[in-house]
Amino acid sequence: SYNSDLHSLEIALDFLASQSRRRKKTVILSDIEQSGIPPAELYPAVASLLKAKGIDRLIGIGPDISSRASDFKLPASFYPDTGSYMAGALSDGFHREALLLKGARSFGFERLSQLLQQKDHQTTLEIDLDALVHNLNVFKSLLSQGTGIMGVVKAFSYGSGSVEVARVLQYHNVEYLAVAYADEGRELRQGGVDLPIVVMNPEVRTFNTLADYNLEPEIYGFGILGRFTRAIQERAGGKLPRQHKIHLKIDSGMHRLGFMENQVEELTGILGQHPWIRVASVFSHLAASEDARHDDFTKRQIEVFSGICKKIEEGLGYSFKRHICNSAAISRFPEAHFDMVRLGIGLYGVSGDDNLQPLLKNVSVFRSVISQLKHVSAGETIGYGREGAAGQDMELAIIPVGYADGLDRRLGNKRGSLLVRGKRAPVIGNISMDMCALDVTGIGAAEGDEVTVFGPGLPVTEIARDIGTIPYEVFTSVSARVKRIYYQE
Repeated sequence: SYNSDLHSLEIALDFLASQSRRRKKTVILSDIEQSGIPPAELYPAVASLLKAKGIDRLIGIGPDISSRASDFKLPASFYPDTGSYMAGALSDGFHREALLLKGARSFGFERLSQLLQQKDHQTTLEIDLDALVHNLNVFKSLLSQGTGIMGVVKAFSYGSGSVEVARVLQYHNVEYLAVAYADEGRELRQGGVDLPIVVMNPEVRTFNTLADYNLEPEIYGFGILGRFTRAIQERAGGKLPRQHKIHLKIDSGMHRLGFMENQVEELTGILGQHPWIRVASVFSHLAASEDARHDDFTKRQIEVFSGICKKIEEGLGYSFKRHICNSAAISRFPEAHFDMVRLGIGLYGVSGDDNLQPLLKNVSVFRSVISQLKHVSAGETIGYGREGAAGQDMELAIIPVGYADGLDRRLGNKRGSLLVRGKRAPVIGNISMDMCALDVTGIGAAEGDEVTVFGPGLPVTEIARDIGTIPYEVFTSVSARVKRIYYQE
């Protein structure tokens, strides 16, 4: 940021702390030029702020901050200007650190940012955290009073990065998080996420992980319930186990995992024998909440779920949270908000509700660049299997993104297009593991030009349509090797 005053520094330090728990924190700070405070008063205040925010190292750039070096009691180095620092910047030996660059405009820190970023792989997924928060607030505005939100961050937060997204959701007071597997929950805990976390697919081998990291399992059948209770009792070593929260999955008509209505009496009886187990929530999945053709079926699911919850509450003798709405159902079935809703794909700006979609913002942009341009004569072939053919003279762009990055191979052979200089460029030939080719004839492209795989101008819904799938698959297919870049104002 180029706001250069004490207050904006404090805001930036808070953001740094929220994104870098258990990691060394380094601040590269220029002279603060807009404070109106004399240096003799300003920089002691800056030093106190850095100490209060747990900063491990300071690199000060500018004559004023350098002249006040003695005010800073943490490890620090100082340079008279940005150029002087850049001349030896790599000698600082950054390793597994979170870096905050905070400079006044006159110091040109964009040059420093470009130097510090290692662009070994020029394919990136950019995640706009402000857009994600905007979408969260859109859905919050639709909720009944007292209804909480469970943020679904399974599958690497739909490809966007679990810890980073979870921290933002935690900051904005969602009530719960949901992951698919215990390992995902452990990663969030190690990343400093303290919210209650539901594990939707608990496995016997990870029961100790659940207990060690205070993760709450989904219980969907008698088999998993029995194995869980035995594992916890064995762990307690003959003593009364500490309380463990669980979340009961109900089959209200989708017929995947879940207890059936005729199993409720047996279920509550077993739970009554284990007072150290506390049912934190009871929930179910809607099969077709986004499709108006199935609204009668969805309403029947909601009715069945509500009735089963009432029976479970009577059997247990205490209340719990109820949730059945996914992203699509939040806007379409407000009568089913109950105590909590599960918000997943909607966070990323995708909705099946035509009235809601214009209110949401795009969160993710999958980008690459043109590595090479070449002229291909009519009749020549392109790519593996010679599937791509030039029907006429063609200008070809080679892009360093392939199916190992998450560019679906089904988009090859002109089935899909990528965006170059705001224009659609068809994919020519088969997509390779690490690259693809585009027909950029007449576009006026240049090597180094940005290429959009999906994002503004080329929505993920269109990519999904081209390959006959859903946006979930497109998002979650973006490989972990693709560099994630997070933006927040």
